[in-house]
Amino acid sequence: MTLATTLCRASVGIEAPLVTVEVHLANGLPAFHIVGLAEKAVQESRERVRSAIGNCGFEFPARRITVNLAPADLPKEGGRFDLPIALGILVASGQLPADSLDGLEFLGELTLSGAVHGVIGVLPAVIAATGDGHPLFLPAANLAEASLVSGSRLHPVEHLLQVTAHLAGSERLEPRQAPIDRTADFSQLPDLAEVRGQAQAKRALTVAAAGGHNLLFSGPPGSGKSMLASRLPGILPPLTEREALEQATVASIAGNGFDLKKWQLRPFRAPHHTSSAVALVGGGCDFHQTLLQTIKTCYIPSQSQASEGGAQ
Repeated sequence: MTLATTLCRASVGIEAPLVTVEVHLANGLPAFHIVGLAEKAVQESRERVRSAIGNCGFEFPARRITVNLAPADLPKEGGRFDLPIALGILVASGQLPADSLDGLEFLGELTLSGAVHGVIGVLPAVIAATGDGHPLFLPAANLAEASLVSGSRLHPVEHLLQVTAHLAGSERLEPRQAPIDRTADFSQLPDLAEVRGQAQAKRALTVAAAGGHNLLFSGPPGSGKSMLASRLPGILPPLTEREALEQATVASIAGNGFDLKKWQLRPFRAPHHTSSAVALVGGGCDFHQTLLQTIKTCYIPSQSQASEGGAQ
């Protein structure tokens, strides 16, 4: 077999679209090409995959290797495609069973020795794979974060040899999850009872929390606006699992990590008062085009609406 297909997930915002990794071995001078709108880090996976396969005792095929990351118009970035590319080469070269990759998804960055390193933004991939009913092989370093998704079938791996042994049937990897405390601990949040005075502001906080209303504090610096606002999450109800996952997904993509003990607590952000609108909500060409179109749709009447208004 000279053609193999594996499944992986890209990272596009808070979404993780499915990527089909196609590996084809052809006759000709030895070469290794990756196509499918792959950025620099993905292109560099050629050297990581080549070394990892050789250092794990497998034979790297001396043929013309073409790796296609489909869909071709979807940007691919990061080292998450290393593991599926390596497995695709091993299957295409006949070193692993041809049907061993069916219905499985793989995610992970390889070192030159074959160790599997963690990746950023694994949570959206776990959510998407669970929704499609696919087991996911992922770095063991990401297991705790991935275990936040209920019903997921996770196979944590630390080395390429673990994956190949599972696919060859010599040493099966059972799905498992890390223990996660799903009880929100409000004791970690600032307590509104600590505030002395400010009776009117505390009542405004209580009314806003009870009714789900917006709230605006206005006053001179040092009057306690931020101190009071930071205590609003402590009187709000716990996040639902869906809301908590959305919050954790943003933290996962940011790459700064997040405290798993606080994943069900409502966040509080305190941007500086000099922050611009773009700094608060993001920017870029796509954002401004979307914002402009929304403004035109919501606030600028069409010609037919304008003529009707004039006639009236």
